[in-house]
Amino acid sequence: MIAPRTGLLAGRQVRRLGFGTMRLTGPGIWGPPASESEAIQLLRRAVDSGVQHIDTADAYGPNVAEGLIRKALFPYTDDLVIATKGGFTRQGPGKWTPCGYPAYLRQCVEMSLRQLSVEAIDLYYLHRVDPNVPLADQVGELEKMRQEGKIKSLGLSKVDIPQLTQAMTIAPIAAVQNQFSFLDNHSEDVILWCEQNEIAFVPYAPLSAGKCFATSEVRDQPTLATHALKWLLNYSPIMFPIPGTSRVEHLEENLRSDFEG
Repeated sequence: MIAPRTGLLAGRQVRRLGFGTMRLTGPGIWGPPASESEAIQLLRRAVDSGVQHIDTADAYGPNVAEGLIRKALFPYTDDLVIATKGGFTRQGPGKWTPCGYPAYLRQCVEMSLRQLSVEAIDLYYLHRVDPNVPLADQVGELEKMRQEGKIKSLGLSKVDIPQLTQAMTIAPIAAVQNQFSFLDNHSEDVILWCEQNEIAFVPYAPLSAGKCFATSEVRDQPTLATHALKWLLNYSPIMFPIPGTSRVEHLEENLRSDFEG
């Protein structure tokens, strides 16, 4: 029997193909979905279909996607890794501003704990490095909360190797989330670094935000998505793609790409 590919993420062996929740919100990643019940059903279908890694963020909505996860999946199964992020403020649809002040990051973590109804977050990312705040202060505050037991594992998003190297002197980093796909391979050096340091790499926008479908016929899109995700899964054993969708049929198409053979 062919089994999905697995790997170590935040200390747990999970199916490497996960599910991203950004597209469960309204237009511009702002506000609630058109149908909350359909979003909840989609999350349940994902987990029922074997997904063990759900990726979200407080900025999705904001404060919408985390609540949907709680409504759909709480109480959570022991084999499920829920990853969330903090470090952005939102000013409206499509607007994002980094904010890495330690007090704000602490607030972000506390609010995510409440939104998800957990005592500790499985995997928590600094959503974006704030250039106006020393990186040591940003990672240092998250490491304090990890030591307090509010975060189990730490991650960083949209970072380069110098930032990763500095962060690793402050806290153990379990995962890196950078944009990467067969149309955008600018993080090849970061992936190699992650392989050498046994750190999971989570490519956001694994289907290039739909760009891989730009010149294709609708009937060809499922095949293209499958090829794109297989390419990522074959690229490295530390790769954990998180394709997102708001439609059950797309979820099922994506999950089929996870099987070898």
